[in-house]
Amino acid sequence: MTLQQLKYIIKIVECGSITEAAKQLFITQPSLSNAVKELEKEFAIEIFTRSPKGISLTTDGAEFLSYARQVIEQVDLFEQRYKDKKPSRQLCSISTQHYAFSVNAFVELVKESNAEEYSFTLRETRTYDIINDVKNLRSELGIIYLSDFNEQVILKILKENQLVFHPLFIANPHVFVSIRNPLSKRAYVTLEDLEDYPCLSFEQGEYNSFYFSEEILSTVYHKKSIRVSDRATLFNLLIGLNGYTICTGVLCPDLNGNDIVSVPLHTEEEMKIGYITNSKAVLSNMSKKYIAHLKEVIKRYGFEIIED
Repeated sequence: MTLQQLKYIIKIVECGSITEAAKQLFITQPSLSNAVKELEKEFAIEIFTRSPKGISLTTDGAEFLSYARQVIEQVDLFEQRYKDKKPSRQLCSISTQHYAFSVNAFVELVKESNAEEYSFTLRETRTYDIINDVKNLRSELGIIYLSDFNEQVILKILKENQLVFHPLFIANPHVFVSIRNPLSKRAYVTLEDLEDYPCLSFEQGEYNSFYFSEEILSTVYHKKSIRVSDRATLFNLLIGLNGYTICTGVLCPDLNGNDIVSVPLHTEEEMKIGYITNSKAVLSNMSKKYIAHLKEVIKRYGFEIIED
């Protein structure tokens, strides 16, 4: 085993394919494949499963990757201390549903790192993809929510994939509306109040199950419904079409401007927001720092942190 081989494994997971990793490493694909096979033979494990759809980490592979990251991180610290070497690029990858607080925490993490070089990834993506990212360790953390409706199904999927849900806080549902919407001045709104307005939600692609919806009360019928793929488009439609979306209520003017407001939704439902991790992996220091920032941001919004 060599440090270079460990770096190869980390790069393959980062890229999601051996072919792309080989391009970025400026080596041939057969050379990279052989390096992986040599490691698998040396440790008598299978690191990746291969299929026509690509590669994914095995259970042994997830554990191996976790140790590989720790080794590379420690070697980097060692060289900084005794060789006065410039720190290597900081690495961190997070997948999340479309939440302002997760972006706020990410901004603070990047600023705190104060690194000369870094390669951070923040994926605002679909629920299924978040689970898949953490399962295959493309991301160390995934941020999702649970409700009375989806909790049993989501927890079953997480357990099957050896993932763990860590609760952060409980949110009462709100709606985001344009400041020009007649409902924006209300102390609260009901589902009946919203009937004539377009309901905006994040589409979930081929896994468009009610259980994967990012919006609570996903089974409620809406006369007018629009699905979008990104937060900027959703906010533009909130303003342009006087629509609404159901959410946690956490809104950041610094990132989202002042044209959208949050109004409480009258319902007994709750959203349990948390992050998921791979039980076979050990979190990097950067991911631990991200969680710390996440908790601080959430507390600043007035929520009480659930101790894991």
